[in-house]
Amino acid sequence: MQSRVGALEESKDPGGSISKTSHVRALPLRLIQFLLMFVVLGLGVSILSMHTIRYFGVQHMAPTEPSDVRSCFAEPNTLESWIRPPSSLLHSMNDTELLWLASCVPQVKEYPFKRTPKIAFMFLTKGPLPMEPLWERFFKGHEGLYSIYVHSLPSYSPNFSSSSVFYKRQIPSKLAEWGEMNMCEAERRLLANALLDISNEWFVLLSESCIPLSNLSIVYHYLSKSRYSFMGSFDEIGPYGRGRYNEHMAPLVNLSNWRKGSQWFEINRILAHKIVQDTTYYPIFRDFCKPACYVDEHYFQTMLTIETPHLLANRTLTYVDWSRGGAHPATFGKGDITEEFFKKITTSENCLYNNQPTTLCFLFARKFAPSALEPLLELASKVFGY
Repeated sequence: MQSRVGALEESKDPGGSISKTSHVRALPLRLIQFLLMFVVLGLGVSILSMHTIRYFGVQHMAPTEPSDVRSCFAEPNTLESWIRPPSSLLHSMNDTELLWLASCVPQVKEYPFKRTPKIAFMFLTKGPLPMEPLWERFFKGHEGLYSIYVHSLPSYSPNFSSSSVFYKRQIPSKLAEWGEMNMCEAERRLLANALLDISNEWFVLLSESCIPLSNLSIVYHYLSKSRYSFMGSFDEIGPYGRGRYNEHMAPLVNLSNWRKGSQWFEINRILAHKIVQDTTYYPIFRDFCKPACYVDEHYFQTMLTIETPHLLANRTLTYVDWSRGGAHPATFGKGDITEEFFKKITTSENCLYNNQPTTLCFLFARKFAPSALEPLLELASKVFGY
């Protein structure tokens, strides 16, 4: 009996040994197969992800939380970051967007920060500025009191040196034609770009043939102390005044409030906002004031006379000589530049300043030919004070 049991036990042992050995060998084989499948699957997912990123771009990846490193260098969302003037005058806004943005006006009148009011000098030109050296001398030493904006023909590429005050002061421009509405659109474009700098308080429209008749300190004092803005606006009886009125402008604009005045103005921030915000008078003048109605002599002048007559001095600070007749004013060349010539301009007329009589009626003058530059530079320090 014992021998049978022993035989049975002997017969079990070999079988048991074979089963255990087979199980131990099978386990590593399955593990290896599983690991190989995992590696192949991982490679497949990686290759698919790379092709997806290349095809769709990184911007289509799932959003991630902002990096702590990036937040350390991000500009703080402070008042200073909102009121700082644009670092570049070039932008991609169209006129509708630009005028809308420039129309935004804070309703609280007091500024919660230290603000030094500036004069925005806005040059409406065809191309070069032949009087640049004279203006450079005028601006020298008065940094922080002025800003410069240049609107030229889109085809013109300026070549101001990096040391010039006019360097990179060009705004996105469009065609502006004499007597056409696109001339007023260019002026609104200049105003709108200048209004984006919240420190600009006064706005002076100039051409490439304009010169300053006084130094910047006098100009700054004259504009900053005035209770009025300077835009010529008068009722001219005759074919070149009332004769340009179109009855289709009524009832918004009647003949009784139709006005004419110089294109060149010096206005404050309140009136600058009025001009860029306007959507009421613009279509009327666009549709019914066409040559021989020269819209740049009537649009702003009539609108502001209707809307804010109490804020107008009804005169311009830019001297122009129409005594020679014709459609354009006189142009002064090298032979005209004398001390007596400028003395006549600056003292021969009387006007009102803050309702008081004065002989200082003009701060700027035009039109000066390029040939006048050299004698102007020679007289500038003695006659103009700069």
